[in-house]
Amino acid sequence: MDAERRDRKRIKGFFPFLDGGRVLVIDDEEMIRDACAQALRKEGCVVETAEDGETGLEALESFSPDLVLVDLKMPGMSGLDVLEEIEKTDPTVVKIVLTGFATIASAVDAMKKGTYDFITKPSTPDEIRAVVDRGLEKRHLILESEALKIAQERIRRNMISLVSHELRAPLAATVQYLEIILGGMAGQVSKEATEMIDRSNQRLREMLDLIGRWLNLATFDPLRMAEYFEALHLADLMEESVAILDPVAKKRNIQIIMESPEDLPSIQGSQVALKEVFNNLISNAIKYNRDGGWVKVTLLEDGEEIRIEVCDNGIGISEEHVSRIFDEFYRVDGRRNAPVKGSGLGLSIVRTLVNAHGGSIALESKVGEGSTFTVRIPKRPKESMGTSHVSVQ
Repeated sequence: MDAERRDRKRIKGFFPFLDGGRVLVIDDEEMIRDACAQALRKEGCVVETAEDGETGLEALESFSPDLVLVDLKMPGMSGLDVLEEIEKTDPTVVKIVLTGFATIASAVDAMKKGTYDFITKPSTPDEIRAVVDRGLEKRHLILESEALKIAQERIRRNMISLVSHELRAPLAATVQYLEIILGGMAGQVSKEATEMIDRSNQRLREMLDLIGRWLNLATFDPLRMAEYFEALHLADLMEESVAILDPVAKKRNIQIIMESPEDLPSIQGSQVALKEVFNNLISNAIKYNRDGGWVKVTLLEDGEEIRIEVCDNGIGISEEHVSRIFDEFYRVDGRRNAPVKGSGLGLSIVRTLVNAHGGSIALESKVGEGSTFTVRIPKRPKESMGTSHVSVQ
């Protein structure tokens, strides 16, 4: 049978993905570990074994396998717990469970949680090799997909930088020429022409600012920002934002109220990024408010997170717009002559910066009654950050 199998492999590549694949076998039965190791090593696999879950997780870090075979029933740390830890450590590792006929239901439950396949005990060497070969093919496809995503992201960033440069350069040059004309260095200009040139100059500057904000958002890398996190007191940052925006609010007789406990714990984060978040949310609460209204900012400790609420009694947002409010360039009132000006990038930037802290942002709003933006920031950075967490209600 082995000779026939080897012949098939030579002709068709019977188990093409086994050769060179790195497999970790975690099982408390020595006979099972040896059987799996021998079957896979014959096909060129590099195999490591572990007799329990704790030892297996240590080997996961040092051995860096492509695929892990895990026994579901082991003394001490259970197979399901091991699978969950592997998923947290490296979700690209393919997980296959080893199970007796009596625990097939448990194997199916494990597969529902992301496990790729299962092998029943006892199994023939060819059955083991066939399942592991499919699993290594899956791993190969996952790594190819990850590499493609990285390459596409690199191309995207390069294209964005190129396009933004090509847009900004002529705009900046035009602004300089207009400044020369407005400064009178190109001769006398009529009052009417001066006013038109001044308005054009302002619009071009707005466009340059928009391109700059869009470029920062499009090329933002949350992992690089996380390298510079420091201990921060959010109440201090919020007080600075309130102080900056209070004069703007007073012009419309809008009151800003801030509430925060004195013993609010610090968090790990970026001071510049979180100031941008607070400034944007409070500024919007003022901008879309009514004269004589109020803005209330509340900071609270909520388990392992700090919850920040920015609430106002302004014009509110209708349900049809709430679900898209965090989209890039989306504005509730998109008219050119809308009474409130904006680029539609502010809340998209807020979402990106909050996600970079492993946090979330949610919105509740009713037309004519006001809006409440709720930001949650973990006290300590999460293992995986940059994933989008946005909810609307």
